[in-house]
Amino acid sequence: MKKKILRAALCVFILAAAFTILYFADRLMCPKTEHGIRQTDYFYAQPKDTIDVIFMGSSHIHYDANTALLWQNYGMAAYDLSGAEQPLWITYYYLKELCKYQRPKLIVLDLYCPARFKDDYQYNYIRDNLYGMRFSLTKLCMLMSACEPEKLFDFFPGFGDYHNRIDELDDEDWSYFKISRNKKAAYKGFSPHFDIEPQSEPVLDITESGGLTEKSEEYLRKIIEFADKKDIKLYLVLAPYPAVTDDDERTINSIRAIADEYGIHFDDMNREYDKVGIDFDNDFNDVSHLNYSGSVKFTKYLADIIKENYEIPDRRGEKRYESWDRHVESINELLLRENKSFVIE
Repeated sequence: MKKKILRAALCVFILAAAFTILYFADRLMCPKTEHGIRQTDYFYAQPKDTIDVIFMGSSHIHYDANTALLWQNYGMAAYDLSGAEQPLWITYYYLKELCKYQRPKLIVLDLYCPARFKDDYQYNYIRDNLYGMRFSLTKLCMLMSACEPEKLFDFFPGFGDYHNRIDELDDEDWSYFKISRNKKAAYKGFSPHFDIEPQSEPVLDITESGGLTEKSEEYLRKIIEFADKKDIKLYLVLAPYPAVTDDDERTINSIRAIADEYGIHFDDMNREYDKVGIDFDNDFNDVSHLNYSGSVKFTKYLADIIKENYEIPDRRGEKRYESWDRHVESINELLLRENKSFVIE
C-alpha cells in the first residue's frame, strides 16, 4: 500500500512539474506584441468589475483611444481590448471573454476591419489576436470561427507555433516573469505612436450601400444582441483614417443601416474631421492610424459624445481605481522619454 501511495505521489509530482515547466516555457516563448497580445494578456490583471468603458476593434483602437486622457480629464475607467486587423468574429469572442471578468457599462466598437477586409478567414495578424487569451471553451470556439479546419492546428496549441522562437528571445521575453500583476494592472491597452506622416484629406461622396460580408454581418448582429442581453450599451464608431476607399464607404453605409435598425448610435469620424479638429499635416502616424496628437483630439471628441449620451461615472478618487492613476503616470513617463510636450494634465 505504501509503495502504491508513493508511486501515485511521484506521478502527481512529475505531472505537476511537467505542467509547470510547460507553462513557463509557453509564457517565455509566446510573442509579446502590443498589436493585441499584451492588450489581452494584461486585461486579466485588471481589478474585477472596474472597467466601465471597453474599447474594442482593430489597432485603430489601441493607437487612437487614449485611456490615460479619459481617466485624467473625465474620470472614465476605460480599457483598449483590441487587436491588429481584428475581424468581428474574434471581437465577438473577446466580448464573451471579457464579460467573465468585467461588467462594462459601455462598449465602443470600431468598425474599420469589416469595412476594409472581406475574407471569411483572415490570417495576417491572427496570432496577435489569439495568443493573449487564456485557454477556455470560448477560445476554442473563437479559433474555430477564425481558422479553416485544415489550419486549426497551425495555431493550436499556440506553443506548437511559437516554440521555435528560442533563438529570438530577448530581454523583454525574460523580464516578462518579473512584471507583477500590480504593474500589469496599470496598463490599459493604449499604445501611442509618435511619428508624423502628412496625409491628404479624402473625398467622401459615396451614398450607396454594399460590401458587408455575410460573416461580418452575422457577427455584428451577434455582438449587438449579446451586448443587449448583458445590458451593456453599445456605441459604434469609425476612427478617422485617410485611406478610405469607395468600397469602405459602401460597407460603412451598410453598417449604418444595421445600426439604425437596432437603434444604436454610430459615428463615422471620417465624416467629422473638422469637428474632431484633425490636422492632416500633423495628426497621423501613418496612412491608417492617428499619432499621439491625433489621439488626444479624437479621444476628447469621443469623450464629449460619451458624456452626452451615456451614464459613465467619474471614478477619480475611488480606491479600487488607483491603477488608472498609475496608468497616467506611465503614459507621462513615455511622453517624457519620447521628448514630447503632451504631458496629460
